[in-house]
Amino acid sequence: MSVVVRELNVYPLKSGGGTPLSSAELLPEGFRHDRAFMLVRPDGRHLSQREVPRMALLRPSYDGVKLTVELAGDVAPSAGDVTPLAHAAHSDGPVVDVTVHGKPCQGVDQGDEAADWFTDVLGRECRLMRFTGRRPTSVGGGTVAYADGYPLLVTSVESLDELNSRLDEPLPMNRFRPSIVVEGLGAWGEDSVRLLRVGDVELELVKPCTRCVITTTDQETAVKAREPLRTLATYRTRTLPDGDRGVVFGQNAIPRTLGTITVGDTVTIEA
Repeated sequence: MSVVVRELNVYPLKSGGGTPLSSAELLPEGFRHDRAFMLVRPDGRHLSQREVPRMALLRPSYDGVKLTVELAGDVAPSAGDVTPLAHAAHSDGPVVDVTVHGKPCQGVDQGDEAADWFTDVLGRECRLMRFTGRRPTSVGGGTVAYADGYPLLVTSVESLDELNSRLDEPLPMNRFRPSIVVEGLGAWGEDSVRLLRVGDVELELVKPCTRCVITTTDQETAVKAREPLRTLATYRTRTLPDGDRGVVFGQNAIPRTLGTITVGDTVTIEA
């Protein structure tokens, strides 16, 4: 079996668009800068595409110094062009208690200018937070920044191909917002893999990923529909060992050794 890395993606702003990478540095909490920033409501709860599908049209990039956010399509509630955000990130502001799916964590408030930009663009009052502190994964002993529960999501080309064979209109992989896309496992082959090695990097696949309504939002237009959840629910609904039940696509993973992963790298199945 020949398995290779086909895509790498990082998501600097939680629930914003992904940034494709040719090579990615892996840290304990995932790819460098992944989910380093998050938008929160006035009460500190995280804001996502579940409530504001237009967040799919935010195109963030972060170099460790400056967060830049451009817009795809007509995301602004008012007519006219919107100047992209160019925000000098800082870690010396107020530390705020916030939550991700009800779980407590913290962030450094990035100030009124960034908050006003996102509020104007999305039409929802919100503030921009930069991650600080430490968050453990639900299981597996890993750490995350503002990701929902795990530092990495691994999907396969063949699994998407198999799903698309059942749909009237094929969907792109970005509906599932993966970190790493591999090819060569076969359809749903990731379900039976526990350990992957890519060069010096070892990844443990610790839990199937149950999917939410964000997968029904077109990441290029922010238009919501019923697929792929409607079709996936007919044959990919699972009850997991921890009692979680949902529609499964992809595997949550935790890095056990660190390093750099590059598109085209060979993947070894270790267990």
